[in-house]
Amino acid sequence: MKSSNPVFSRRGFARDGARTERNPRQPQAVGAPVGAPAGAPLGAPADAEPYAPYAVNPYADSAPRTPSLSKDAPPRDRSTAADDDAMTIDDVVARSALTLGTVAVAAALSWILLPLDDAGLGPSYGTAAGAGVLAFALSLVQSFRREPSPALILAYAASEGVFLGVISHATSAYVAPGAVVQAVLGTLTVFAGVLIAYRMRWIRVTHRFHGFVLASATGFLLLMLVDLAASAFGGGGGLGFGGGALGVLFGAVGIALGACFLALDFKQVEDGIAYGAPRKESWLAAFGLTVTLVWIYLEALRVLTILLQQGDD
Repeated sequence: MKSSNPVFSRRGFARDGARTERNPRQPQAVGAPVGAPAGAPLGAPADAEPYAPYAVNPYADSAPRTPSLSKDAPPRDRSTAADDDAMTIDDVVARSALTLGTVAVAAALSWILLPLDDAGLGPSYGTAAGAGVLAFALSLVQSFRREPSPALILAYAASEGVFLGVISHATSAYVAPGAVVQAVLGTLTVFAGVLIAYRMRWIRVTHRFHGFVLASATGFLLLMLVDLAASAFGGGGGLGFGGGALGVLFGAVGIALGACFLALDFKQVEDGIAYGAPRKESWLAAFGLTVTLVWIYLEALRVLTILLQQGDD
């Protein structure tokens, strides 16, 4: 299970873009439970989706750590890590609470301790910019690591919290009072809604869904970069995503993309538990959920800021 965020791909889907559904005539893998789809990985639950690219359980001790699409791969016994070393939902909840709690505490401290300058040139804004760059760099490092680093993930959470604290304080004090509380509530509402929809199977994460979300996120990020470049070199408001109806629409699309990434995060957690992922993988799940929730919060704050500003005019 790889870290999940709006940029990087996830383990659990084919990296080469090939279709991962197996031939219906292919016999069921030896060791797969009765009722599991043909070609399902060893140890897969009976209702497992057939899109997973693994020929064997990816977390079995004797299985290779890299995905295999070969239908000729010899069957292996499911020899996962010991039960006391396997990831559970409690592990994911505990790590996620610790990571998100670090973000919240760092944000609260930066809100309280870092003074603001209404000119936008004070030291607090420089600290926020540095923390944002550091958080982005740490997220890149963790995303390319093969193993999770709790210290790295918590350092990312603390840096992100400092950035969010200053930005949220400035927004609440000078731009749109009340937007921060509404953005937090909106983020929690999106999380709860996607979780309910996923558990009710109203959202089904398939290979096609994964590809569509990644393609949409890539286009979204490219538009953001073009908008930043236009604002920096062309002057004015760039492409117009910073306000008005176009800004609200752009922010709403960002929130929708974040909701889609939440569904992918939930699928990762479900697969990791079903296949007996090692406990340390719960740190990656917590990292992915944190990145996604921060994304949703920032987009919600953008939309609410625009709406509240328009209401004051």
